[in-house]
Amino acid sequence: MGYKVAVVGATGNVGREMLAILAEREFPVDELVALASERSAGREVSFGEEDVVKVQNLETFDFSGTDLVLSSPGASVSARHGPRAAAAGAVVIDNTSYFRMEPDVPLVVPEVNPEAIDRFAKRRIIANPNCSTIQMLVALKPLHDLATIRRVVVATYQSTSGAGKEAMDELFNQTRGIYVNEPVQPAKFTKQIAFNCIPHIDKFMDDGSTKEEWKMAVETRKILDPDIRVAATCVRIPCFVGHAEAVNLEFARPIDEEAARAALRKAPGVTVIDYRADEGYVTPAECAGEDPVYVSRIRNDPTVDHGLNLWVVADNLRKGAALNAVQIAETLIARHPALGR
Repeated sequence: MGYKVAVVGATGNVGREMLAILAEREFPVDELVALASERSAGREVSFGEEDVVKVQNLETFDFSGTDLVLSSPGASVSARHGPRAAAAGAVVIDNTSYFRMEPDVPLVVPEVNPEAIDRFAKRRIIANPNCSTIQMLVALKPLHDLATIRRVVVATYQSTSGAGKEAMDELFNQTRGIYVNEPVQPAKFTKQIAFNCIPHIDKFMDDGSTKEEWKMAVETRKILDPDIRVAATCVRIPCFVGHAEAVNLEFARPIDEEAARAALRKAPGVTVIDYRADEGYVTPAECAGEDPVYVSRIRNDPTVDHGLNLWVVADNLRKGAALNAVQIAETLIARHPALGR
């Protein structure tokens, strides 16, 4: 059984990854539609190694007969067109922040809470979590099952691709300009990103947190456990692709690092590379283009009862966005092949 699939935001970083991953994983697509803004209409995008698809205008597209919509156009665009596609009978898998915290919209990481997908029928919208939340929870799920996580303290090191193509261009242009003594002119970022790091992702909130940090806390509680406390500091680094996280965990019960390492090695979507030697860990540059969430530097924290430290790395455009969305679609059709029609 094949499906008519529309990719919204097909010309963006995540949209292009969605197209590539749908083809790589041989998702059962009978018809593929690429959608973007009016200014991108008429452009061509690749679907697999041979197929080329012409981009259509999202504003005027009729979603009737579309089975699945994989959407990553920005929150305000999703707010308008996600419900429109759902009303036409499609199931929308949305990568933006707009629907994530709505109580009747499932927020899903397939390795963590696949059963939440079963609640899709009410709104016909499933939300894809934030990139930094996804990779952290893939690593936390087997550990939570082992000893129950009480508290998470996480510092993220997030690449510029998480802020879009313009942000990647800014890193490139600033880096080149510094070598020829050009003045640095921040545009997408608040401060210089080349040869620097910026502890500021998304807007500031009243309590001093940024919205990115807030997302990690509230999404973790919605997906994994409402009793987990999360303190996050989210930092943008001068890297093109790949997010890293230094994660400190406090558990309800004793946990041994060897037991933790064994649980992580068995966990779906996780690859453990953890050797106490030079090169015995994974960095963001090494995870680009890869599907797994990599876990390294697993060690007990002796400063708290039942503490553990981890280093978690993943490609933010793949597992942090496009791959997770496609995996949601795969899980959805496996559990509900008729899509509730």
